[in-house]
Amino acid sequence: MPETVESVFAGVVARNPGEPEFHQAVREVLESIGPALARHPEYAEVVERICEPERQVIFRVPWEDDQGRVRVNRGFRVEFNSALGPFKGGLRFHPSVYLGIVKFLGFEQIFKNALTGLAIGGGKGGADFDPKGRSDREVMRFCQSFMTELYRHIGPQTDVPAGDIGVGGREIGYLFGQYKRITNRYDAGVLTGKGLAYGGAQVRREATGYGAVFFADEMLRQAGDSLEGKRVVVSGSGNVDIYAIEKVHQLGGTVVACSDSGGYVVDEKGIDLALLRELKEQRRGRLAEYAGHARNAVAVPDRNVWEVPCDLALPCATQNEIGGAEAAALVAGGCVAVVEGANMPTTPEAVRILGRAGVRFAPGKAANAGGVAVSGLEMQQNASRDTWTFGESEQRLREIMRDVHDRCWATAEEFGLPGDYVAGANIQGFRRVAEAMLAHGVV
Repeated sequence: MPETVESVFAGVVARNPGEPEFHQAVREVLESIGPALARHPEYAEVVERICEPERQVIFRVPWEDDQGRVRVNRGFRVEFNSALGPFKGGLRFHPSVYLGIVKFLGFEQIFKNALTGLAIGGGKGGADFDPKGRSDREVMRFCQSFMTELYRHIGPQTDVPAGDIGVGGREIGYLFGQYKRITNRYDAGVLTGKGLAYGGAQVRREATGYGAVFFADEMLRQAGDSLEGKRVVVSGSGNVDIYAIEKVHQLGGTVVACSDSGGYVVDEKGIDLALLRELKEQRRGRLAEYAGHARNAVAVPDRNVWEVPCDLALPCATQNEIGGAEAAALVAGGCVAVVEGANMPTTPEAVRILGRAGVRFAPGKAANAGGVAVSGLEMQQNASRDTWTFGESEQRLREIMRDVHDRCWATAEEFGLPGDYVAGANIQGFRRVAEAMLAHGVV
């Protein structure tokens, strides 16, 4: 890490004890921006500020379960940086959520949003509520209580949340309904990821998964290769993963394995997308059930999907799912590229192992920017009271992901780090935000 920012990182750790995910995200960026600081010493003025959220909100979320018992969860919204536009980032409902997770996600979001070229800042939020196993009524009551506090802090020109893990179309609908009820305003642009019937955008549900695969395709093309005929492994079996699988198949690759928290399934003929969708989107079931309905599939409980040999790995589940052992297994299995569909799913040790083996690596802040990119397009459509077709929206997404790839590649080349997508993404994202912050003065 450059000496000019060592003290900044030490200050981040001291001010934010017990938040290792946030420390990891900050370190990864600060370790990359040395070349930019050497060329533009004035950027050093904003490094400390960019690591400190503009606003952090923590609140109680009381709600009543179906047995009439009042339960209490904790809600969060971290509005990290608005230099480029209103705060923008998802809401995550999961038992693992605490302030450190939300800050790590919000910090990553700053640079991810900057890379899209859109006028949106970075933020994140959520709660330690687990929607799994809860009835629709329980989820509705939780979302209504959550929004009863959150509505004070958001708005189309202030902060625009979206979905993340545990927050899909159902949850966004309940949240939007409560916001409208409380404010007496139809601010369609206050949330993204909405249903098509009330202001949502085509391709928003598919965007993160599609976008990661578009980025992978561009990265392989840059190396004179393509997705055609590639054997692909995807972690997770939720929204991002389902649509990543769909797009891989459309572009000529074959996804032979995917996972959930109970293990993984291998289907050498290619994952049956219709069956996976029915299992996960309609039944909200476990992946182990897949093997009972697909003749050639094998379910492997309580094991890691990265032991399955592949050409391309798409980690789309959660943070730090690929550690040193998993990276070594990917290298041994012939993997040539790892593209992050989730936020920071690869540990620093794993990134080093992949790099030493010559495996191309795309960080999530670049590769999974498709979700927020289409959220930005949804905001544009809401502002103009317009709707675009699926084809128009997908084409815009593809163009944005190509631009994100090209910005990362060109920036790495510019600073003498050819092929280093991590450095390219971090420097380009930081540079854009730093220029805006300097222009705004001391705020």
